[in-house]
Amino acid sequence: QEDLIRASKRFDLAEQPPPVDWSQALRHLPEMDILKAVDAPRGVFADEMPIPTGGAMIKRTPNDPAWYKGGLWHDNMKINIPGFWFASWYDVSVGPNIVAYNHIRKTADPDIAGKQYLVIAPTLHCSYTRATENTIVGERSMGDARLDYNALTYGWFDHFLKGENNGTLKMPKVRYFTMGSNKWQTAESFPPAGAQPVTFYLSSGGKANTLNGDGKLVSMPPAADQPDSFTYDPMNPVPSYGGNVCCTGNAITGGSFDQRKMEERPDILVYSTEPLKEAVELTGSIDVTLYVSSDVKDTDFTVKLIDVDEQGRAYNLDETIQRMRYRDGYDKPPVWMEKDKVYKVKFQPMTTSNYFAPGHRIRIEISSSNFPRFDRNLNTGGNNYDEIKGVIANNAVHHSKQYPAQITISVVKNK
Repeated sequence: QEDLIRASKRFDLAEQPPPVDWSQALRHLPEMDILKAVDAPRGVFADEMPIPTGGAMIKRTPNDPAWYKGGLWHDNMKINIPGFWFASWYDVSVGPNIVAYNHIRKTADPDIAGKQYLVIAPTLHCSYTRATENTIVGERSMGDARLDYNALTYGWFDHFLKGENNGTLKMPKVRYFTMGSNKWQTAESFPPAGAQPVTFYLSSGGKANTLNGDGKLVSMPPAADQPDSFTYDPMNPVPSYGGNVCCTGNAITGGSFDQRKMEERPDILVYSTEPLKEAVELTGSIDVTLYVSSDVKDTDFTVKLIDVDEQGRAYNLDETIQRMRYRDGYDKPPVWMEKDKVYKVKFQPMTTSNYFAPGHRIRIEISSSNFPRFDRNLNTGGNNYDEIKGVIANNAVHHSKQYPAQITISVVKNK
Protein backbone atom coordinates (compact mmCIF):
# COMPACT_ATOMS: atom_id res chain seq x y z
CA GLN A 1 0.00 0.00 0.00
CA GLU A 2 2.86 2.41 0.81
CA ASP A 3 4.37 1.75 -2.61
CA LEU A 4 1.05 2.42 -4.34
CA ILE A 5 0.61 5.71 -2.50
CA ARG A 6 4.15 6.72 -3.41
CA ALA A 7 3.56 5.82 -7.07
CA SER A 8 0.29 7.77 -7.14
CA LYS A 9 2.25 10.97 -6.49
CA ARG A 10 4.20 10.55 -9.71
CA PHE A 11 2.39 11.28 -12.95
CA ASP A 12 5.12 12.46 -15.32
CA LEU A 13 6.37 9.57 -17.46
CA ALA A 14 9.70 11.35 -17.70
CA GLU A 15 9.78 11.89 -13.99
CA GLN A 16 12.37 14.11 -12.34
CA PRO A 17 12.29 13.45 -8.59
CA PRO A 18 12.55 16.55 -6.42
CA PRO A 19 16.13 17.28 -5.36
CA VAL A 20 17.16 16.10 -1.90
CA ASP A 21 19.25 18.26 0.40
CA TRP A 22 21.37 15.43 1.75
CA SER A 23 23.18 17.74 4.15
CA GLN A 24 19.89 17.88 6.04
CA ALA A 25 18.41 14.51 5.06
CA LEU A 26 21.28 12.54 6.56
CA ARG A 27 20.58 14.13 9.95
CA HIS A 28 17.21 12.39 10.16
CA LEU A 29 16.57 10.11 13.12
CA PRO A 30 16.01 7.26 13.42
CA GLU A 31 18.79 6.50 10.98
CA MET A 32 16.94 3.54 9.52
CA ASP A 33 14.26 5.92 8.17
CA ILE A 34 16.59 8.31 6.30
CA LEU A 35 15.44 7.10 2.88
CA LYS A 36 11.81 6.79 3.92
CA ALA A 37 11.87 10.41 5.07
CA VAL A 38 12.79 11.57 1.56
CA ASP A 39 10.04 9.41 0.05
CA ALA A 40 12.47 6.92 -1.47
CA PRO A 41 11.28 3.42 -2.42
CA ARG A 42 11.83 0.43 -0.20
CA GLY A 43 15.23 -1.20 -0.57
CA VAL A 44 18.06 -3.21 0.95
CA PHE A 45 19.32 -0.36 3.16
CA ALA A 46 16.54 -0.48 5.76
CA ASP A 47 13.90 -2.93 4.58
CA GLU A 48 13.68 -6.68 4.68
CA MET A 49 13.77 -7.96 1.10
CA PRO A 50 13.24 -11.36 -0.62
CA ILE A 51 16.95 -11.76 -1.48
CA PRO A 52 19.70 -14.06 -0.11
CA THR A 53 20.97 -11.46 2.36
CA GLY A 54 17.50 -10.55 3.57
CA GLY A 55 18.13 -6.81 3.06
CA ALA A 56 17.91 -4.52 6.11
CA MET A 57 21.62 -3.68 5.94
CA ILE A 58 21.40 -0.92 8.55
CA LYS A 59 20.28 -3.45 11.17
CA ARG A 60 23.23 -5.80 10.73
CA THR A 61 26.20 -5.99 13.04
CA PRO A 62 29.64 -6.27 11.40
CA ASN A 63 29.79 -10.02 12.10
CA ASP A 64 26.30 -10.79 10.75
CA PRO A 65 26.44 -13.89 8.49
CA ALA A 66 24.26 -12.04 5.94
CA TRP A 67 27.31 -10.09 4.77
CA TYR A 68 28.65 -13.35 3.31
CA LYS A 69 25.47 -14.18 1.37
CA GLY A 70 25.47 -11.33 -1.14
CA GLY A 71 27.85 -10.24 -3.85
CA LEU A 72 30.54 -8.75 -1.63
CA TRP A 73 34.11 -9.97 -1.99
CA HIS A 74 35.74 -11.39 1.14
CA ASP A 75 39.41 -12.11 1.60
CA ASN A 76 38.78 -15.86 1.86
CA MET A 77 37.80 -15.79 -1.83
CA LYS A 78 40.92 -16.37 -3.91
CA ILE A 79 41.47 -13.99 -6.83
CA ASN A 80 43.79 -15.61 -9.33
CA ILE A 81 43.74 -13.42 -12.43
CA PRO A 82 45.94 -10.45 -13.44
CA GLY A 83 44.72 -7.16 -12.03
CA PHE A 84 45.10 -3.44 -12.69
CA TRP A 85 44.03 -1.53 -9.58
CA PHE A 86 43.13 2.17 -9.42
CA ALA A 87 42.74 4.10 -6.18
CA SER A 88 42.82 7.77 -5.13
CA TRP A 89 43.89 9.43 -1.91
CA TYR A 90 40.56 11.15 -1.33
CA ASP A 91 38.31 8.19 -2.08
CA VAL A 92 36.39 6.55 0.72
CA SER A 93 37.97 3.13 0.12
CA VAL A 94 41.63 3.86 -0.62
CA GLY A 95 42.94 2.05 2.48
CA PRO A 96 40.91 -1.15 1.97
CA ASN A 97 41.76 -1.13 -1.74
CA ILE A 98 45.49 -1.10 -1.01
CA VAL A 99 45.07 -3.82 1.62
CA ALA A 100 43.17 -5.94 -0.93
CA TYR A 101 45.89 -5.35 -3.55
CA ASN A 102 48.60 -6.52 -1.13
CA HIS A 103 46.46 -9.48 -0.08
CA ILE A 104 46.11 -10.71 -3.68
CA ARG A 105 49.85 -10.34 -4.23
CA LYS A 106 50.39 -12.60 -1.21
CA THR A 107 47.72 -15.22 -1.92
CA ALA A 108 47.52 -15.59 -5.72
CA ASP A 109 49.64 -18.13 -7.58
CA PRO A 110 53.19 -16.73 -7.98
CA ASP A 111 52.85 -15.98 -11.70
CA ILE A 112 49.55 -14.13 -11.14
CA ALA A 113 50.81 -12.37 -8.01
CA GLY A 114 53.49 -10.79 -10.16
CA LYS A 115 50.89 -9.41 -12.56
CA GLN A 116 49.12 -7.07 -10.16
CA TYR A 117 49.56 -3.33 -10.83
CA LEU A 118 48.40 -0.37 -8.76
CA VAL A 119 47.93 3.36 -9.48
CA ILE A 120 47.11 5.79 -6.64
CA ALA A 121 46.11 9.30 -7.74
CA PRO A 122 45.66 12.42 -5.53
CA THR A 123 42.05 12.91 -6.61
CA LEU A 124 38.48 12.40 -5.43
CA HIS A 125 36.43 9.24 -6.02
CA CYS A 126 36.73 8.09 -9.66
CA SER A 127 38.23 11.43 -10.72
CA TYR A 128 41.57 10.26 -12.12
CA THR A 129 41.01 11.63 -15.61
CA ARG A 130 39.86 15.00 -14.27
CA ALA A 131 43.40 15.88 -13.18
CA THR A 132 44.78 18.98 -14.92
CA GLU A 133 48.02 20.90 -15.19
CA ASN A 134 47.07 22.44 -11.84
CA THR A 135 44.95 19.85 -10.06
CA ILE A 136 43.00 21.36 -7.15
CA VAL A 137 41.55 18.82 -4.72
CA GLY A 138 39.35 20.71 -2.29
CA GLU A 139 41.48 23.79 -1.65
CA ARG A 140 44.95 22.28 -2.06
CA SER A 141 46.94 22.34 -5.27
CA MET A 142 48.45 19.01 -6.28
CA GLY A 143 50.25 20.49 -9.27
CA ASP A 144 50.24 18.51 -12.51
CA ALA A 145 48.67 15.18 -11.50
CA ARG A 146 47.84 14.00 -15.01
CA LEU A 147 48.60 10.49 -16.18
CA ASP A 148 47.90 8.85 -19.55
CA TYR A 149 45.24 6.46 -18.30
CA ASN A 150 44.14 5.50 -21.81
CA ALA A 151 47.64 4.33 -22.71
CA LEU A 152 47.93 2.42 -19.43
CA THR A 153 44.57 0.68 -19.52
CA TYR A 154 44.38 -0.05 -23.25
CA GLY A 155 47.98 -1.26 -23.18
CA TRP A 156 47.17 -3.56 -20.28
CA PHE A 157 44.11 -5.02 -22.02
CA ASP A 158 45.98 -5.35 -25.32
CA HIS A 159 48.60 -7.45 -23.59
CA PHE A 160 46.37 -9.67 -21.47
CA LEU A 161 43.45 -10.04 -23.91
CA LYS A 162 45.17 -9.81 -27.30
CA GLY A 163 48.59 -11.15 -26.38
CA GLU A 164 50.47 -8.07 -27.61
CA ASN A 165 54.07 -7.82 -26.44
CA ASN A 166 53.89 -4.10 -25.64
CA GLY A 167 55.98 -3.75 -22.51
CA THR A 168 53.08 -3.98 -20.04
CA LEU A 169 54.92 -6.53 -17.91
CA LYS A 170 57.76 -4.02 -17.49
CA MET A 171 55.48 -1.48 -15.79
CA PRO A 172 56.29 -0.66 -12.16
CA LYS A 173 54.05 -2.59 -9.82
CA VAL A 174 52.97 0.64 -8.08
CA ARG A 175 52.60 4.21 -9.29
CA TYR A 176 51.67 6.61 -6.50
CA PHE A 177 51.35 10.38 -6.26
CA THR A 178 53.09 12.11 -3.36
CA MET A 179 51.22 15.22 -2.29
CA GLY A 180 53.25 18.18 -1.10
CA SER A 181 56.12 17.42 -3.45
CA ASN A 182 53.40 16.95 -6.09
CA LYS A 183 55.06 14.22 -8.11
CA TRP A 184 54.39 10.72 -9.35
CA GLN A 185 56.66 8.02 -7.93
CA THR A 186 57.09 4.31 -8.61
CA ALA A 187 57.83 1.30 -6.47
CA GLU A 188 57.64 -2.47 -6.58
CA SER A 189 55.48 -2.62 -3.46
CA PHE A 190 53.35 -0.44 -1.21
CA PRO A 191 54.57 0.82 1.15
CA PRO A 192 57.81 1.19 -0.83
CA ALA A 193 60.80 -0.90 0.19
CA GLY A 194 62.83 0.83 2.89
CA ALA A 195 59.93 2.68 4.46
CA GLN A 196 60.57 2.88 8.19
CA PRO A 197 58.15 3.41 11.10
CA VAL A 198 58.51 6.62 13.11
CA THR A 199 56.45 7.08 16.28
CA PHE A 200 55.21 10.26 17.92
CA TYR A 201 53.56 10.34 21.34
CA LEU A 202 50.66 12.52 22.44
CA SER A 203 51.40 15.04 25.17
CA SER A 204 49.72 18.07 26.74
CA GLY A 205 49.10 19.91 29.97
CA GLY A 206 45.50 18.72 29.86
CA LYS A 207 44.27 21.47 27.53
CA ALA A 208 44.66 20.17 23.97
CA ASN A 209 41.22 21.46 22.97
CA THR A 210 41.22 23.58 19.80
CA LEU A 211 44.15 24.67 17.65
CA ASN A 212 45.04 27.14 20.42
CA GLY A 213 45.48 24.38 23.00
CA ASP A 214 48.69 22.81 24.32
CA GLY A 215 48.57 19.45 22.54
CA LYS A 216 51.90 18.20 21.17
CA LEU A 217 53.36 15.26 19.29
CA VAL A 218 56.70 14.39 20.87
CA SER A 219 59.39 11.70 20.69
CA MET A 220 58.79 10.22 24.16
CA PRO A 221 55.60 9.71 26.20
CA PRO A 222 55.14 12.16 29.08
CA ALA A 223 55.80 10.87 32.58
CA ALA A 224 52.46 11.84 34.14
CA ASP A 225 48.95 11.54 32.76
CA GLN A 226 47.21 14.86 32.18
CA PRO A 227 44.20 13.71 30.17
CA ASP A 228 42.47 15.93 27.65
CA SER A 229 38.69 15.97 28.05
CA PHE A 230 35.88 17.08 25.79
CA THR A 231 32.12 16.79 25.53
CA TYR A 232 30.56 14.95 22.60
CA ASP A 233 26.93 15.84 21.92
CA PRO A 234 25.49 13.64 19.13
CA MET A 235 22.95 16.37 18.40
CA ASN A 236 25.85 18.70 17.61
CA PRO A 237 28.41 16.46 15.91
CA VAL A 238 31.63 17.72 14.34
CA PRO A 239 30.73 18.39 10.68
CA SER A 240 32.71 16.58 8.00
CA TYR A 241 34.83 19.15 6.19
CA GLY A 242 36.46 17.70 3.10
CA GLY A 243 37.92 14.25 3.46
CA ASN A 244 37.86 10.85 1.84
CA VAL A 245 34.30 10.48 0.64
CA CYS A 246 32.03 9.09 -2.00
CA CYS A 247 28.42 9.34 -3.00
CA THR A 248 27.00 11.63 -0.32
CA GLY A 249 25.29 14.11 -2.63
CA ASN A 250 25.71 17.68 -1.40
CA ALA A 251 26.32 16.59 2.20
CA ILE A 252 30.13 16.65 1.93
CA THR A 253 32.54 18.17 -0.54
CA GLY A 254 35.50 15.82 -0.58
CA GLY A 255 39.16 16.70 -0.73
CA SER A 256 41.75 18.66 1.23
CA PHE A 257 40.57 21.79 3.06
CA ASP A 258 42.10 24.12 5.64
CA GLN A 259 40.76 22.68 8.90
CA ARG A 260 41.51 25.65 11.15
CA LYS A 261 37.91 26.83 11.40
CA MET A 262 36.94 23.31 12.50
CA GLU A 263 39.76 23.27 15.03
CA GLU A 264 38.17 26.18 16.87
CA ARG A 265 35.60 23.73 18.28
CA PRO A 266 36.29 22.69 21.90
CA ASP A 267 35.25 19.12 21.10
CA ILE A 268 38.31 18.69 18.86
CA LEU A 269 41.68 17.89 20.44
CA VAL A 270 44.72 19.03 18.44
CA TYR A 271 48.24 17.60 18.71
CA SER A 272 51.11 18.90 16.54
CA THR A 273 54.85 18.45 16.17
CA GLU A 274 57.20 21.38 16.33
CA PRO A 275 58.03 22.80 12.88
CA LEU A 276 60.06 20.17 11.08
CA LYS A 277 63.77 20.94 10.66
CA GLU A 278 64.06 18.39 7.86
CA ALA A 279 61.53 17.23 5.29
CA VAL A 280 59.54 14.06 5.97
CA GLU A 281 58.00 11.92 3.24
CA LEU A 282 55.18 9.89 4.74
CA THR A 283 54.27 7.06 2.36
CA GLY A 284 52.33 4.11 3.70
CA SER A 285 50.16 3.38 6.70
CA ILE A 286 49.49 5.56 9.73
CA ASP A 287 48.74 3.55 12.88
CA VAL A 288 47.10 5.18 15.89
CA THR A 289 46.80 3.76 19.40
CA LEU A 290 44.87 5.74 22.00
CA TYR A 291 44.01 5.31 25.66
CA VAL A 292 40.53 6.67 26.26
CA SER A 293 37.77 6.88 28.84
CA SER A 294 34.14 7.99 28.92
CA ASP A 295 31.14 8.25 31.19
CA VAL A 296 28.86 6.37 28.74
CA LYS A 297 28.80 2.68 27.85
CA ASP A 298 29.58 3.23 24.16
CA THR A 299 30.94 6.11 22.09
CA ASP A 300 33.20 6.77 19.10
CA PHE A 301 36.67 8.24 18.74
CA THR A 302 37.85 9.82 15.49
CA VAL A 303 41.32 10.72 14.22
CA LYS A 304 42.31 12.99 11.35
CA LEU A 305 45.83 13.39 9.92
CA ILE A 306 46.85 16.95 8.97
CA ASP A 307 49.71 18.72 7.14
CA VAL A 308 50.19 22.20 8.61
CA ASP A 309 52.16 24.53 6.35
CA GLU A 310 54.29 27.54 7.31
CA GLN A 311 51.27 29.85 6.99
CA GLY A 312 49.33 27.68 9.46
CA ARG A 313 46.99 26.20 6.85
CA ALA A 314 45.95 22.75 8.07
CA TYR A 315 45.23 20.39 5.18
CA ASN A 316 43.54 17.07 5.93
CA LEU A 317 45.16 13.93 4.51
CA ASP A 318 43.17 10.96 5.86
CA GLU A 319 40.76 10.06 8.66
CA THR A 320 39.62 7.08 10.69
CA ILE A 321 37.15 6.15 13.43
CA GLN A 322 36.61 3.49 16.07
CA ARG A 323 33.32 2.58 17.68
CA MET A 324 34.24 1.47 21.17
CA ARG A 325 31.82 -1.45 21.31
CA TYR A 326 33.88 -3.06 18.52
CA ARG A 327 37.32 -2.32 19.96
CA ASP A 328 38.01 -6.07 20.44
CA GLY A 329 37.36 -6.72 16.75
CA TYR A 330 34.52 -6.48 14.28
CA ASP A 331 34.16 -10.27 14.30
CA LYS A 332 33.64 -10.29 18.08
CA PRO A 333 30.55 -9.59 20.20
CA PRO A 334 30.22 -5.96 21.34
CA VAL A 335 31.82 -4.91 24.60
CA TRP A 336 30.80 -1.97 26.74
CA MET A 337 32.70 0.71 28.60
CA GLU A 338 32.68 1.24 32.34
CA LYS A 339 32.50 4.82 33.55
CA ASP A 340 35.92 6.52 33.63
CA LYS A 341 37.85 3.27 33.07
CA VAL A 342 40.77 3.70 30.65
CA TYR A 343 40.78 1.50 27.53
CA LYS A 344 43.47 0.89 24.95
CA VAL A 345 42.12 1.14 21.41
CA LYS A 346 43.89 0.53 18.11
CA PHE A 347 42.38 2.22 15.07
CA GLN A 348 42.01 0.94 11.54
CA PRO A 349 45.12 2.29 9.78
CA MET A 350 45.05 5.40 7.63
CA THR A 351 47.07 5.50 4.38
CA THR A 352 48.57 8.28 2.31
CA SER A 353 51.67 9.69 0.61
CA ASN A 354 52.55 13.24 1.60
CA TYR A 355 55.73 15.31 1.67
CA PHE A 356 55.98 17.48 4.79
CA ALA A 357 58.40 20.25 3.81
CA PRO A 358 60.80 21.82 6.33
CA GLY A 359 58.85 24.23 8.52
CA HIS A 360 55.64 22.20 8.23
CA ARG A 361 54.05 20.40 11.18
CA ILE A 362 52.54 16.94 11.43
CA ARG A 363 49.20 17.15 13.24
CA ILE A 364 46.37 14.92 14.33
CA GLU A 365 42.89 15.88 15.44
CA ILE A 366 40.91 13.70 17.83
CA SER A 367 37.19 13.94 18.47
CA SER A 368 34.17 11.64 18.69
CA SER A 369 32.34 12.50 15.49
CA ASN A 370 32.96 13.29 11.84
CA PHE A 371 29.43 13.53 10.50
CA PRO A 372 28.08 12.58 8.00
CA ARG A 373 31.33 11.01 6.75
CA PHE A 374 30.66 8.49 9.55
CA ASP A 375 27.32 7.96 11.21
CA ARG A 376 27.13 9.48 14.67
CA ASN A 377 27.07 7.33 17.76
CA LEU A 378 24.13 8.26 19.96
CA ASN A 379 26.15 6.98 22.97
CA THR A 380 23.30 4.96 24.46
CA GLY A 381 24.72 1.49 23.91
CA GLY A 382 21.54 0.65 22.00
CA ASN A 383 21.07 -0.28 18.36
CA ASN A 384 21.73 3.29 17.24
CA TYR A 385 19.89 2.78 13.92
CA ASP A 386 16.40 2.83 15.51
CA GLU A 387 16.94 5.54 18.14
CA ILE A 388 15.93 9.19 18.04
CA LYS A 389 17.56 10.54 21.20
CA GLY A 390 21.20 10.66 22.09
CA VAL A 391 23.19 10.91 25.31
CA ILE A 392 25.93 13.47 25.84
CA ALA A 393 29.30 11.81 26.48
CA ASN A 394 32.19 13.24 28.47
CA ASN A 395 35.22 11.67 26.82
CA ALA A 396 38.93 11.83 27.57
CA VAL A 397 42.23 10.92 25.91
CA HIS A 398 45.03 9.82 28.25
CA HIS A 399 48.77 10.03 27.53
CA SER A 400 51.71 9.05 29.74
CA LYS A 401 54.26 6.27 30.22
CA GLN A 402 51.38 4.21 31.59
CA TYR A 403 49.14 5.24 28.68
CA PRO A 404 51.53 5.74 25.71
CA ALA A 405 49.06 7.18 23.20
CA GLN A 406 50.86 7.31 19.86
CA ILE A 407 50.82 7.71 16.11
CA THR A 408 53.25 5.70 13.97
CA ILE A 409 53.89 6.87 10.43
CA SER A 410 55.72 5.21 7.54
CA VAL A 411 58.68 7.36 6.47
CA VAL A 412 60.60 7.05 3.21
CA LYS A 413 64.09 8.50 3.30
CA ASN A 414 65.23 10.85 0.56
CA LYS A 415 66.20 8.94 -2.55
